[in-house]
Amino acid sequence: MWIVQLALRRPYTFVVAALVLLLLTPFVLLRTPTDIFPGINIPVVSAVWLYNGLSAREIEQRIIYSHERIISAQVADIEHIESTAYNGAGVIKVFLQPGASISDGVAQITASGQAVLRFLPAGTNPPIIIRYNASTVPILQYSLASRKHSEQELQDLAFTQVRVGLMTVRGASVPYPYGGKARVVAVDLDLPALQAKNLAPQDVVNAFNAQNFILPSGTAKIGEREYNVSLNSSPEVLTELNDLPVKTVNGAVIRVGDVAQVHDGYQPQQNVVRLDGLRGVLLTVLKSGSASTLSVVDGVKQAMPRILSGLPPEIETREFADQSIFVRAAVNGVVIEGLVAAGLTAVMILLFLGSWRSTFIIALSIPLSALSSLAILSALGETINLMTLGGLALAVGILVDDATVTIENIHCHMARGKPNIQAILDGAQEIALPAFVSTLCHVVLP
Repeated sequence: MWIVQLALRRPYTFVVAALVLLLLTPFVLLRTPTDIFPGINIPVVSAVWLYNGLSAREIEQRIIYSHERIISAQVADIEHIESTAYNGAGVIKVFLQPGASISDGVAQITASGQAVLRFLPAGTNPPIIIRYNASTVPILQYSLASRKHSEQELQDLAFTQVRVGLMTVRGASVPYPYGGKARVVAVDLDLPALQAKNLAPQDVVNAFNAQNFILPSGTAKIGEREYNVSLNSSPEVLTELNDLPVKTVNGAVIRVGDVAQVHDGYQPQQNVVRLDGLRGVLLTVLKSGSASTLSVVDGVKQAMPRILSGLPPEIETREFADQSIFVRAAVNGVVIEGLVAAGLTAVMILLFLGSWRSTFIIALSIPLSALSSLAILSALGETINLMTLGGLALAVGILVDDATVTIENIHCHMARGKPNIQAILDGAQEIALPAFVSTLCHVVLP
């Protein structure tokens, strides 16, 4: 009741506060991220090891076990560790204690991955560190297909141009594309030719390692000009790799092209994506946990025309799975529901009580209550998401009921001849406890 008494003593203070809230609403709504789910920091960090060719057992014994020992010694606040080994890959999940710093955990696990590298098989790359977040979800997808370009060309364009271009959008994260074929320089060995020339596959590998590398050459100053000096140590054309010498036998030079074929190839394909029957690639845009779904989608859609202008015109691009449509529909639904509730309640008050003043108060109090809730959520660092919108939708119904009953009870006391201020105090006091208990029931019962 103290707030009712304060409002009666200082009415202009509340009027000014309402006006300030209305003026600040656009700024509050613009700076508050709009998302699908609320931001939930899950205290789990994963280290993903990749080593093609190793079996699951070798991954477990040679990589995962060694890294787990380093993690247990260097990472603090560990609850437990889970690991899974696959052919060519291994995943270590580090579950941290509740309340532990996830950023510190990521830094410590990254450092442990660098420290364990010298104990692992030669050629092992550092692990990929993944931080989990419940609000990092796919929000937009693009598919690329072409009748003219091969699958490896499509994946190469998606990976090197489209994906790199979208990485400049704030809050957007684009993982590796699905479908297509990973483009590589393939060396197909001719085993009968190797045997006939008394060579082993390792001889071809050694030839590439010894003759396909970059050496710093510097510059040469001749007269008044300074020229860049380049060494013929790395072929610039793919077919030139076939001319690399492997071995000299009796004065005859055996080249790579004599025992193998170097060509533009691809790694074994693991998934297929089709667009209207055409094989292509699929790019998925993820939203980072602290960004707004609407702003990320708008940024991606603004950047895509510029990115696609640099691709060949034969590539067909299609956009789908736009989650911003769902988010906008949810926001508009709550806004429309609040306006309809305020309008119907005002009409009901006007018909049954015949008071324009009470009608104006009811019509204004419902949107002000919703706006004050959004302002508090924004000040606490929360987002406008499906859960907060669902709570607002439920709260609007409760607010309509409480406001209608309170206004009707105040008019009942005024009809008995009480002064306006006393009628407001008595009417609000009678409703305060039942309304509070009813609200608690809505909070406790799902």
